[in-house]
Amino acid sequence: MELQDYKLLVTDFDQEAASRVQGTLNARGMNAQKISRLPRIDNLSEDNDVVIVIITGGVHEKPSLNFMESIKYAPASLGVICLVEPTEPQNLAWFDSLGVNEVFEKPVSGEDIAQATSRLLERNRLVGSIGIIGRTPPMREVIERVAQYSQVGSTVLISGDSGTGKELVAQALHRLSGRRHRQFIAVNCGAIAEGVLESELFGHEKGSFTGASSLRKGHFEIADGGTIFLDEVGEMPLSVQVKLLRVLEEKEFMRVGGSNRIRVNVRMIAATNKDLELEVERGAFRRDLYYRLKVLSIVIPPLCERREDIPLLFNYFIKQFSTENDKKFAGIDPEALEILKNYDWPGNVRELRNLAESMVVLSLGSRIRPHDIPEQIFRRGSPERLLPIRLADSTQQPGGGSPGSTMELGLLYQAVLEMQKELRELKQMLAHNHITSRPAYAAPAAGGIERHRYENGKNNVTAASHDISALGSVRFEEDDDGLNSAGAQSMRDVERKAIARALESVDGNRRQAAELLGIGERTLYRKINEYGLK
Repeated sequence: MELQDYKLLVTDFDQEAASRVQGTLNARGMNAQKISRLPRIDNLSEDNDVVIVIITGGVHEKPSLNFMESIKYAPASLGVICLVEPTEPQNLAWFDSLGVNEVFEKPVSGEDIAQATSRLLERNRLVGSIGIIGRTPPMREVIERVAQYSQVGSTVLISGDSGTGKELVAQALHRLSGRRHRQFIAVNCGAIAEGVLESELFGHEKGSFTGASSLRKGHFEIADGGTIFLDEVGEMPLSVQVKLLRVLEEKEFMRVGGSNRIRVNVRMIAATNKDLELEVERGAFRRDLYYRLKVLSIVIPPLCERREDIPLLFNYFIKQFSTENDKKFAGIDPEALEILKNYDWPGNVRELRNLAESMVVLSLGSRIRPHDIPEQIFRRGSPERLLPIRLADSTQQPGGGSPGSTMELGLLYQAVLEMQKELRELKQMLAHNHITSRPAYAAPAAGGIERHRYENGKNNVTAASHDISALGSVRFEEDDDGLNSAGAQSMRDVERKAIARALESVDGNRRQAAELLGIGERTLYRKINEYGLK
């Protein structure tokens, strides 16, 4: 697509800034249009030609806030740029958590905006071509590294749990490289028997072993000039690792049973869900091969560490399977989506994709509500999942006990464990100091929002910081709310106010609030519902 094929929307909330930005963008051959109202996110889709929205003013007013809070439901290709006044709070961690790509403090030149727009258009092209979906900082970093590493020929080691999309990243590296017109061959090292793997990779000569009735080329020979992807490389036996190291260092190998050296020009990409450093210490993986594979590295985070991407991924899969099955999909309730976001997803993106497919097939065109979510996900993803559960379901008891006695004991035991856990977390929470005013956070160092003149005083701290003692101590209002007959506050009131203060200090970001309080995010979610602090 040409530049003029992309539609850029510029709000006229600040007329002077809007005119300056629009004029500069159009002078560069882009298609910038001024608008008086922000579009609805649900009216945008992957097929929509709107790719960038530039908010020129009123960032902290309700229309802009509503729009930014719904960015997580927008297509992954949508870019958002905000212009803020020098007097406005510039909490970059907050902007970043919403999915805003870049923030500029006014006055800003049209050229600065044009350069930022060009970067976002390039990212748009990249995301569209490689199919990697995600707006959270960790996934932005993955996308940026894919774009950077695809232009070189060095070996790349991709690390991540099963189901996170390691092969998708490997394919993206190949499709964006100069080798994209040659072969891409994926080999699962953990799925091939040890005695067969060497022959699969390097080929064999006729008669080299029983059953070798003809010469066979291996994957390295077939992939000459292209890319070979070794998935689950941590499962590779040591005997094959020696030969693999030679291919990496000398660019040559011999077939099994052969004597001729075969030279190849292959880029190698490896992936693992193991800790290869630990495997090296255990002697299960060669140290020299490990360092040779890890010239460049990409770490793909598990889905539970980028929960804000769940709505985006789920909607993408729903659209994909609805089209494939020629079915209409009415949507999903916010409460059901919150349950999906709160679930840990041990199977990562693969598990979410399978759930989306089953829901499209079984929904019969109706809207998905919380009770439509499979029980195992609902139970672990809903706030009620921490209620006591029975430990046994025996129908007979030694000594003639009733069937219900084991269930009651199990419930009682689980309740005691839960009370102990809550008391421990409460002690941790009250042991921390909490801030009384809103801090300004700095942006993440990598993969996050761009930094543009955001030094905003001496109180700036990083969002990842766990030490908040320098920010002040907690002070509750001196009123009579929650006081008992002795004039003291109950522990419940203290806990509620501490949580409210923490949420206020991080603009409602539950993950950061949980870190400040020293408790688990799930426990915080349950406490928020319990105290009505939404």
